[in-house]
Amino acid sequence: MNEHIPVRTIESFEASRPKAPKLKHTSSDSQIHTRSFTGLFRTLRVVGAGFLFLLFFGTVWLNQEGRQAVLWDLSESKFHIFGATFWPQDFILLSALLIIAAFGLFAITVFAGRVWCGYTCPQSTWTWLFMWCEKITEGDRNQRIKLQASPWCLNKIMRRTLKHTLWLAISVLTALTFVGYFTPIRPLAMELLTLEMAGVSLFWVLFFTGATYINAGWLREAVCMHMCPYARFQSVMFDKDTLAISYDVARGESRGPRKRGVAPAQAGLGDCIDCQMCVQVCPTGIDIRDGLQMECIGCAACIDACDSVMDKMGYARGLVRYTSEHELQGGKTRLLRPRLIGYALVLVVMIAALVAALDQRSMVSLDVIKDRGLFRENSQGQIENIYSLKIINKTQHTQHYRVQLQDAEGFQLQGKTGLTLAPGEIIDVPVSVALLAERPTSSSQAITFEVIDTDEPNVRSVAKSRFVAPLNR
Repeated sequence: MNEHIPVRTIESFEASRPKAPKLKHTSSDSQIHTRSFTGLFRTLRVVGAGFLFLLFFGTVWLNQEGRQAVLWDLSESKFHIFGATFWPQDFILLSALLIIAAFGLFAITVFAGRVWCGYTCPQSTWTWLFMWCEKITEGDRNQRIKLQASPWCLNKIMRRTLKHTLWLAISVLTALTFVGYFTPIRPLAMELLTLEMAGVSLFWVLFFTGATYINAGWLREAVCMHMCPYARFQSVMFDKDTLAISYDVARGESRGPRKRGVAPAQAGLGDCIDCQMCVQVCPTGIDIRDGLQMECIGCAACIDACDSVMDKMGYARGLVRYTSEHELQGGKTRLLRPRLIGYALVLVVMIAALVAALDQRSMVSLDVIKDRGLFRENSQGQIENIYSLKIINKTQHTQHYRVQLQDAEGFQLQGKTGLTLAPGEIIDVPVSVALLAERPTSSSQAITFEVIDTDEPNVRSVAKSRFVAPLNR
C-alpha cells in the first residue's frame, strides 16, 4: 500500500482495502501454522506469561493460619484472601475493583493499544502455551504443514496423540486449579487422583477442562477475532498518539526481494524485502503491512521477526514497530494528552477510594430485622418492640462484642448484650427494646443499634431500625 492507514479508521479500512490475494501461512485446511522466532518482545511475553502461570498455579496451594490462603468459599459465602475475609456485604469492593480494572484497560489501550491482548490475556497466554506444545511434538512450521498434508500413518498418529495428551494434561491442570479457588484444592486434587471426584466438583472440572482444550487448542485466534468484544470497540479508544504496531509505509515501499548487503536505494526499492516473515509469525494470520486491523492482538511477533530480518540485511530496525500515527506522518508522539491524563486521574482517585474503603472496612457486621409484629406491652406495662440482630465476626480470631443502643434516650435494650464469636461465626440474637416514657412522642421513631468490640472499641458497626408505638393507650 502506498498511503498510511489512519489508526482510528479500522472499520473503514476493512471495507475499502483491496482484496488482492496474499500469501498466508496456512495449510490447506486454513489452520494457522506460526513460525518460531526470537526477540525482545517474545522474551518479555515469555517472562510475563511465566509470572502469570506461577501466580495462577502457585497461589492456590498457599496456606495461612491452617487454611487455604486464597479461597472463595461459596458454601459459606465468604472470600478468604490471605489474612482478610470478605463477606457478601463487602462485594461492593469487588465491584469497585472490577471498575478499576476496566478503567486501567481503557488507559493502557489509549497509551499502547492492545498490549493486554498480546501479553497478558488468558486466551492469548494459553494459546501460546498450546502452540509451544504443538511445536515440540510436531516440529516447526514447515514440518507441521507437511505433517498436516500427509496421509495418516504411525508417525502422524503418535505425534498427534502426544500433542493432544499434553493439551489435555494442561487443560485438566488449569481446570483443577481454577475450581480450586472455589473448593479447597488439596482434597479436590486427592479426589481427582483417586478417581473419587463426583457431583458439582466433577462437573466444573470437566467443564473448564473442555473450555480450555477447545479455546486454546482449536479455536485460538477465532476467539480473539470473532468472540472477544474488546476487538470491536478498541478503535474508539485509539487516537493519533496511540502507540500501535505499525508498518512504516514510507520507508518500506516499494517492497521486493534483493540479495543481502544490497542497499535499498541501489535496488530502487524500500527496506521491505517481502520475505513474509511478519505474516508467518502472526498468531491471527494477518499482514501488518496492510495497516492496522481489528484482528491484530498487539503481540509484537511481527516486530521481532522483521527486526531479525533487518539485522541480517544490515538495515536499521523499526520497519515494523510500536509507533503513532503522528510519528508516521513525520510528527512527534505526544505521550501526555487530555484523554490519557483523564483516565490516569480517574484511576488514581478510584484506587485511593478503594484503599480508604478497605482501611475503614469494619471487621464486624450488624444487620437488624424487626419482628413482623408492630409492638407489644410487657409485664411492666412498657411498650416493647422485638428485633433479631445478625452479627458476623469477619476476623480470623475469636472476638468479644457488646450490643447497645446509640443515642437512644428513653429506650432500654433488653436481652443478651455480651457476645463471644468464633472466627467467621454468624449468630442471630433476639433482643427487645422497651419505651421508658409513658407516652411516645411519635408513632414511629428511628433507633440505632451498635455492636462494639470490647477489646478494640474502634471496631464497631451500626444499623438503623424503627420503633413503633401507639399514640393512644
